[in-house]
Amino acid sequence: MPDQPSRRGFLQGGLAAGAALATATTAARAADDPAITEIQDWNRYAGPGVDAEPYGVPSPYEAHVVRRNVPWLTADPISSVNFTPLHELDGIITPNGLCFERHHAGIAEIDPAQHRLMINGMVDTPLVFTMADLMRFPRENHVYFLECAANSGMEWRGAQLNGCQFTHGMVHCVMYTGVKLRHLLEEAGIRAGAAWVMPEGADASAMSRSLPLEKALDDCLVAFKMNGEALRPGQGYPLRLVVPGWEGNLWVKWLRRLEIGDKPWQLREETSKYTDLLANGKARRFTWEMDVKSVITNPSPQAPVTHGRGRLVLAGLAWSGGGRVSRVDVSIDGGRNWTTARLDGPSLPKALHRFYHAFDWDGSELFLQSRAIDENGFVQPTKNDLRAARGENSIYHNNGIQTWHVAKDGVVENVEIS
Repeated sequence: MPDQPSRRGFLQGGLAAGAALATATTAARAADDPAITEIQDWNRYAGPGVDAEPYGVPSPYEAHVVRRNVPWLTADPISSVNFTPLHELDGIITPNGLCFERHHAGIAEIDPAQHRLMINGMVDTPLVFTMADLMRFPRENHVYFLECAANSGMEWRGAQLNGCQFTHGMVHCVMYTGVKLRHLLEEAGIRAGAAWVMPEGADASAMSRSLPLEKALDDCLVAFKMNGEALRPGQGYPLRLVVPGWEGNLWVKWLRRLEIGDKPWQLREETSKYTDLLANGKARRFTWEMDVKSVITNPSPQAPVTHGRGRLVLAGLAWSGGGRVSRVDVSIDGGRNWTTARLDGPSLPKALHRFYHAFDWDGSELFLQSRAIDENGFVQPTKNDLRAARGENSIYHNNGIQTWHVAKDGVVENVEIS
């Protein structure tokens, strides 16, 4: 008696047949497609030479892939934010030119030859480093996400901004090159009783925060490059602090000074700002770590479904300030049922993770959600869970589950499900 076909064999055979059918169908359509059957101008004529663009730029057909701001969010663009176009990107690395920017006094244009980094306070020997001095320390390369504490902040009171670029676009992920902050502090010598570090920026706002010495000695970097090239001016050129997994306000740009002390400084950005006002009028402060979070980037309001029924690939991003993301679940029915998505690409601690989920769409309306779980077992909460715990007064640390409604015509909107 011949062997009965196994379920695995049947599925593998079905997948192979499906792939062959898809290929044949595509080939049949291509036979009548003038884009492939007719000669195009780029087939006829030679293009620009290798020196036409000494610094490479994107194709003009990608001119729409840019950061964008929301003018009414702030009173002045000098102290404002723009947003990474998450819906246009893939993988986990953000191109340097698309990393969101948050400034408090505009961009400081600094001559690196004149830039200095000072270490003072509770140290044995106050020191001043030039950029050349810093280049002589052991350097390291690490991939980390950077997220503003106010990312998704407009969503605390309900669906507000129609696009994941605007609801979640204050996050990016790059490879930083720099030296461990620990090496520099040890060079100066830390006195007994020291417990805090105050990084200070060279911009007109003198951006400063209080950072626990324990974190400073752990994994913080003083970085001068991102994705292999020098920091961009809007990202802190020539020097910035990297505080992995913690809110972006601590990642002081245009870093010029590090003061060591025995207590926090109670600065503007950690008293009147970057605290979490609760429903009872009290505020949480020093809530540094960015909690586990995710968002479906495609489909989303700026990336509607245009191909109609059939195979639909969901793509999204997940991250956690606590380490790696171990799993992402997705729902197409507003959280009634969940399916584990496929994580793809590098899984690095405190970096973005890319996930995908493919299914056949029958053209009915969808309510798309994603729910990330990190390696510590923390689960991304619903927005209602967050509001029950913290109220609606805060604009910071909103890591609630996002919902996109996909209509039958493929249009996508930002909605909430009660």
